[in-house]
Amino acid sequence: MSTPVLVAVDGSESAREAVVWAAAEARRRSTWLHVVTVYPWPVTGYPDTIATGSQLLAALRGQAEATLRETVETTGESAPDLLVRTTALEGDVVANLRTASQDAAVLVLGSRGLGGFAGMLLGSTAVALAAHGSCPVVVVRGEATGSRVVVGVDGGTTDDPALAFAFEHAAATGGAVVAAHAWTDTVLDAAYTAGYAALDWGLLAKNADALLTARVAPWRVKFPEVPVHLVVARARPTRLLLEQAADAALVVVGSRGRGGFTGLVLGSTSQALIRHSPCPVAVVRADAD
Repeated sequence: MSTPVLVAVDGSESAREAVVWAAAEARRRSTWLHVVTVYPWPVTGYPDTIATGSQLLAALRGQAEATLRETVETTGESAPDLLVRTTALEGDVVANLRTASQDAAVLVLGSRGLGGFAGMLLGSTAVALAAHGSCPVVVVRGEATGSRVVVGVDGGTTDDPALAFAFEHAAATGGAVVAAHAWTDTVLDAAYTAGYAALDWGLLAKNADALLTARVAPWRVKFPEVPVHLVVARARPTRLLLEQAADAALVVVGSRGRGGFTGLVLGSTSQALIRHSPCPVAVVRADAD
């Protein structure tokens, strides 16, 4: 069978929004949807006077199966012709989803969760999945108000995977690509404030324009039907991407970079996008662990 779109659910409203997005993505890719839920086991510190271990396990498993049934019903309403398969897993959320992502085209998550997914995207779980998952990770948040796909370009190794994801999505949805490059960073700022006012900002801007144009050029050739807009700014990467995402359908970034996007997944830029982006966020890795 073709590689599926994988979506993690937990019964929350955010997860239902992720399912709708994932179902649409599966249809765009002409593939099937794999719905996974994870319940924690073993559970420590639970008093046996309330329920035995076997009773608790049965209850958790039953809740997981009910969540999957509800998800299938939701999917049937939005995509009745889509093939959907479900899996309930027990154990650690990150470990299970990392393993499941090895056989997926993309992993889709909601921005808020319940139960085993509580706080998932505000802490280490989302960072771990985005940094070490075996496929692109999409965090469904905010609202897709337009058709533009914004992609961050920094000259690093993840530029091409991120651009590929952005152009393919734009081509499938009839949207345009906005390639954004922020050419200032803390190193240049520190040099300027330390007294190196002779920095040639004009030359830096010219080089930034050339870098972005060169990075995007092959994808313009491969997807001639996709309109492309280049945005180069002396700005912080987070601010630039959030500004461009204001009326976008999706914002795409690489998981690691250099320059303005250094340490993207492990630093403040990714955290800001996950918490504040007005539209879904896709994090694309250059390779798999």
